[in-house]
Amino acid sequence: VNGQMWYNSTTQTLKGFTSSPVGSWATGGAMNTARRYPGGAGTQTAALAFGGLIDPPATNYAQTEQYNGTSWTEVNDLNTARWQGGNAGVSYDSVLMSGGYTSSRVAIVESWNGSSWTEVADLNTARYGGMSSGTNTSATVAGGNSPGGDQAINESWNGSAWTEVGDLNTARTNGPGGGSGTSNTSALVFGGRTPATPDETAVTESWNGSSWTELNDLNSARFDMGSTKGSVTSALAFGGYDSDFTAKTESWNGTSWTETTDLSAAKADVGGSGASNTAGLAFGGRTAPNNPSTTTEEFTSPTTSTVTFTVS
Repeated sequence: VNGQMWYNSTTQTLKGFTSSPVGSWATGGAMNTARRYPGGAGTQTAALAFGGLIDPPATNYAQTEQYNGTSWTEVNDLNTARWQGGNAGVSYDSVLMSGGYTSSRVAIVESWNGSSWTEVADLNTARYGGMSSGTNTSATVAGGNSPGGDQAINESWNGSAWTEVGDLNTARTNGPGGGSGTSNTSALVFGGRTPATPDETAVTESWNGSSWTELNDLNSARFDMGSTKGSVTSALAFGGYDSDFTAKTESWNGTSWTETTDLSAAKADVGGSGASNTAGLAFGGRTAPNNPSTTTEEFTSPTTSTVTFTVS
């Protein structure tokens, strides 16, 4: 137990048990290009950021940057500059960006192989703000905003084509950071923006390859957040908009969400990567209505340790 102390009669030392019961955020290397809505994929120490937006005036970005745990390096651009596309990528060298917004909603999909982007088969429904997870050979993209409004439409990718499958229970958009999972049969979506008033939602849903199941809600309803990407049972959600910019961070254990340590600054439109709720990366976004950011923060899980006390 945190704070417990005991005497070790063998070594004749006084020891104690200490822990940090919540995780913590620390400053990482700054991005080369400030932007809102950067796509995110990969892990905390091997991440990819791609696309985005700066406004005013509205400028779409194609720039792609790779993070090695210390610094960002510019690599090959997207073929089509855009923002709010679905972001799937458990690993930084197996990434899929689906849909997004240029001057209108698009169905364009691009696959990243670790060095360059290649256009592949389009979505059936053009949209921005869809929630995506998986890899560049097995992924889903659910929800988003199409010309018909906020959608519940879910599409499954098998590496060569998209197929419409079971709809979300709750239609939503502005959620490209609200998705995590490993394939087109294992996905988690959370938060987003709905047609309702107020429009931010806390609803969490899990996909098993055939249907969506509603699970326990986020503690804070929000949209335009960042998240880790690699698991349906272990995820982080951070930042976003919940009537104002927020720094709130929540951890998912497969059953419920728990509030943990906030980001250092409230921000929305934030990019994210990471494999679980123990190691996440937050980058870019905006800290005020028109202030795009280059900042990066690294999340470390709670720690425990044994301390030996010197007694004189």
